[in-house]
Amino acid sequence: MIWAIGDIQGCYDPLMRLLKKIDFDPERDTLWLAGDLVNRGSKSREVLEYLYEIRDSVRVVLGNHDITMLAVWWGIKKSNPTLDPVLSDPRCEEWMQWLRSRSFMQVDLNLGYVMAHAGIPPEFGLGTALHYNRILTRRLQSDHAAEWLQKMMNKSEDHFDPLGNDLQHERYMLSGFIRMRFCHRESGRLDFRQKGAPTNALREKGLIPWFECPIRKRLDQKILFGHWSTLGYYENDEVCCLDSGCLWRKELTARRLDGGEKEIVTVTCPEGIDVS
Repeated sequence: MIWAIGDIQGCYDPLMRLLKKIDFDPERDTLWLAGDLVNRGSKSREVLEYLYEIRDSVRVVLGNHDITMLAVWWGIKKSNPTLDPVLSDPRCEEWMQWLRSRSFMQVDLNLGYVMAHAGIPPEFGLGTALHYNRILTRRLQSDHAAEWLQKMMNKSEDHFDPLGNDLQHERYMLSGFIRMRFCHRESGRLDFRQKGAPTNALREKGLIPWFECPIRKRLDQKILFGHWSTLGYYENDEVCCLDSGCLWRKELTARRLDGGEKEIVTVTCPEGIDVS
């Protein structure tokens, strides 16, 4: 069986309960993980330890919190109490090298699914998105990855300028893959300030979810993404948001990708962060 799971963010115990509930067997089954494996949750080290052990049965796309952890490891950003146990573990180097060898997209044309942590930037079809995924992945795996990532994090790009340089293009694509939620209806520019759920008030201001953008190029594959806990589990014919807010004491969700009828399994996450 093939299952897709939303943002884990260090919530190891709910992950274990969910895997038990779906009867996951790494010798038989495969997991697609929508990124944000770590950070903020209390057991990021345990999550990485487990996923690395079953790495041959896991397909991971990188999320913004995974990139943050790599930035901390490279000394670009400061650590925090939830990442300190990862960084102090003797296996940290091995885990980080594994993470930086992951990509920002996963595709299975036979299954009919594409996965990216925040989604696919609206104006790009599958071919262009895969092209930039290859570029970003090579950058992250290069000998100059730390320098490149620091440049990526110095500034955001909210639109793709065909006349821009490579750095601007890569910043935009990285932001699209790991950070986007809303875009402006008229221009298609991304908006990185809004983090809440879509509302009528935001729509009146011209801010809509990226997957509703009028200029968005439709894919033949359904786009799986996470990153948007305030949106929660959401699915239509074209997209599926898997981030059901485990970190925020809501749920961790698995959706089966193979087989016949749609199958969704959840567990509650009482040990997450209290937002009340």
